[in-house]
Amino acid sequence: MKLTVEHVSYQINQQPILQNISLKTLEGQFVGLIGSNGSGKSTLLKSIYKTLKPDAGEIYLDDLNILQSAEKKVAQQMSVVSQFNELSFDLTVEQMVLLGRTPHKAMLEKENQRDFSLVEQALQQTGLEGYRQRSFLSLSGGEKQRVVLARAIAQDPKFMILDEPTNHLDIRYQLEILEIVKGLGIGVLAALHNLEEAARYCDYLYVLKNGTVVAQGKPEEVLTESLIESVYGIRCKVYRNPITNGLGFYYYVGEEEK
Repeated sequence: MKLTVEHVSYQINQQPILQNISLKTLEGQFVGLIGSNGSGKSTLLKSIYKTLKPDAGEIYLDDLNILQSAEKKVAQQMSVVSQFNELSFDLTVEQMVLLGRTPHKAMLEKENQRDFSLVEQALQQTGLEGYRQRSFLSLSGGEKQRVVLARAIAQDPKFMILDEPTNHLDIRYQLEILEIVKGLGIGVLAALHNLEEAARYCDYLYVLKNGTVVAQGKPEEVLTESLIESVYGIRCKVYRNPITNGLGFYYYVGEEEK
């Protein structure tokens, strides 16, 4: 599925947070949102997955008008993985993942064989087969995030939103989650902080600053030293990593390499 965002704006107390933002993704494309803290990345994603209602603009998933559609109908097509997933009550891992089937069920409708098959497949894709009866609250942060990803996969989405899902995770879990999502072969829009991850996993990037899109294009076109300094306020050297053949970044504070 393709996502289209047209002229979306949002403000709080007359303070602009998003200003006339437009973007689009192609079928099966992994698109990244990058920018410093407060640039509007999460606000834009929350507008897309209906946690916030923008003041102006339109958002479509193919022909589905997201802003005018019920949450359940949107959730049948699009799943979300965010960075905070704490619960005040406990479930097993399998029960958590099974919640991904909720948008596809009528009220009081019981799970069927297809639901359990999709849950099993999601557990396998995320390496959680041996965790199914574990308490969700007993898991580490990285393990919890894999469970949340499994739940999103079990939802059987045609499109996925990643709202800074790896911010508080160590390197291993960051890479595991992005590798799994990349391998799904569906459309993805992801807010990312790590520029090397953005360069490695994203087919296309939108750069946000002060609630506006200031640049867009393929990672090698967008991630220049001048843009990084302008957006993040830090000097860097962009280079080609000889091992991965991807982009790498040296950061400097003043004259000293960091």
